[in-house]
Amino acid sequence: MRKVHYNPGVHSLPGWRIKGILGLAGVLAMAGVSEAQKAPPAASGARILLLPRKMVAGERATLAVLDVNGRLTPGVQVVFSNGDKITTDTTGRALFVAPLNAGAIYASIEGRAGKVSGTILSSAEVPSATQEVTTAPRAASLSDRFEVSGHGFCGEADANKVSIAGMPGLVLASSPAYLAVLPPPELNPGPASVHLTCGQRTSEAFTVVFVNLELEASSVPLAPGEHRSVAVRVRGSTAKLTLEARNLAPDVAELQGGVSVRAASSGGTDNVARFELVGKQYGNFVISIHLLAPAGPPRL
Repeated sequence: MRKVHYNPGVHSLPGWRIKGILGLAGVLAMAGVSEAQKAPPAASGARILLLPRKMVAGERATLAVLDVNGRLTPGVQVVFSNGDKITTDTTGRALFVAPLNAGAIYASIEGRAGKVSGTILSSAEVPSATQEVTTAPRAASLSDRFEVSGHGFCGEADANKVSIAGMPGLVLASSPAYLAVLPPPELNPGPASVHLTCGQRTSEAFTVVFVNLELEASSVPLAPGEHRSVAVRVRGSTAKLTLEARNLAPDVAELQGGVSVRAASSGGTDNVARFELVGKQYGNFVISIHLLAPAGPPRL
């Protein structure tokens, strides 16, 4: 097992990069953000669209687009179900104004299958004079974004200030009712205090347990018919957590249980979740691992 750090990502966001674990026979892929690099990722590589789950009618919001390696991707056109189109800027994000009509809205990366949904709320449903976090995750991955809901946030992503254990987090997508935040790369596993502000508005700090997910797999390529166990070790929490594995190379191996499989970690000091693979042809399997943490009222 060896650690991999992808090349820098966006000129205007120095110091940020995706963190992953790569075994010779498997990849732990996470959606994150990379630091500045000489050449930004190509728009043709865009794969992940982050649209605020909640928006406010007529108010500003920010979306983000990532490539397969988790790098913010500029120059990507996003198409909305109401016919609007917007292109990500040099930071891989795009500022837009939510439609005036409340209800569901969908968006997709132009030329790519699949769409993501968001809900447009009326201004009466989202107070703007004060800031409050109403839902936050109990646990989050160090290498992935986490989401909070509430009111009083800034629709322009960089106008929000997020402090995690005294270090700045990066807001990927935002609206007055929603934030998607990437933890700082220097953050260590374990509980950390999160504090949010938008202009003069601020909310009470809350605690999230941040964990590191380490993939452990044999370095020998998978053979047809071979059964192999893949372990994901959780660092930073002794609680039983739910992980989801997704098979990104179904032609090489079959993930037992389907294309997407959930498993609970064991809990305790040796906190491990396991997934089973069966080889279909010689080669290196690729799976993505995602932490599924319940959200609820923030814990102080």
